[in-house]
Amino acid sequence: MPAELEKIYGRLGLAAREVYANFVESIDGVVALGAKPSAGSAISGRNQADRFVMGLLRAFADAVLLGAGTLRATPGHHWTPEHVYPDLPLAFAELRQNLGRKPRPRLVLLTASGNIEVSHPAVVGGATIVTTSHGAADLKHRLPDSCDIVELGGEGSLDLAGALNELRARGYGAILTEGGPHVMGELIAAQLLDEAFLTISPVVAGRDGDTRLGMVAGAEFLPDRGVWSTLLTARRHGDFLFLRYRLR
Repeated sequence: MPAELEKIYGRLGLAAREVYANFVESIDGVVALGAKPSAGSAISGRNQADRFVMGLLRAFADAVLLGAGTLRATPGHHWTPEHVYPDLPLAFAELRQNLGRKPRPRLVLLTASGNIEVSHPAVVGGATIVTTSHGAADLKHRLPDSCDIVELGGEGSLDLAGALNELRARGYGAILTEGGPHVMGELIAAQLLDEAFLTISPVVAGRDGDTRLGMVAGAEFLPDRGVWSTLLTARRHGDFLFLRYRLR
């Protein structure tokens, strides 16, 4: 890494072919605040150390993978390093150049139905849409020229393993997911997630009726088969914890 980034975080390396996730959660395990947008900013309090880590992990990525729900919940956002942490654009650019990455990570959107906001600035800036043939038929005449489509199957749920194989065939080896808990559940259930970066914010979010999800939704593992992990690093900045796990 460039010395400016390593001075802040310490040493960090990722495999050339890896799927890794980044989440911030409250100390009571909440990552999503129901229908409210920008849950991560609310849970972290826009903590600058957390935003730096978000930018750093994006800077390592060939592509950033999201569900369509995350896109809708974050209007105006761009999934680039400098958007979330604008103080170090040159250092992030140097890191990407050192890694042989393109100037910006490719945004990859998962949508079985094809229901995405094509006017979202991140889509206009360029995105790869992974969808079914039904979704592709709905999208192909609406998408900006900056976008392309990966078509998988007819209808129903998406084949994530097939999607990742297609993305890798297109040169996207290091894939960061900032998708929601349902995307995490699908990736872990299919044994496709290699690592998880988790920020623990020193806030209690609480739950009272509305849906406030944890890091994984749509899949259950315990008691039948727990998905155990190895803690690789633990860092502290003030009252925040920054954890890195490898899934086994």
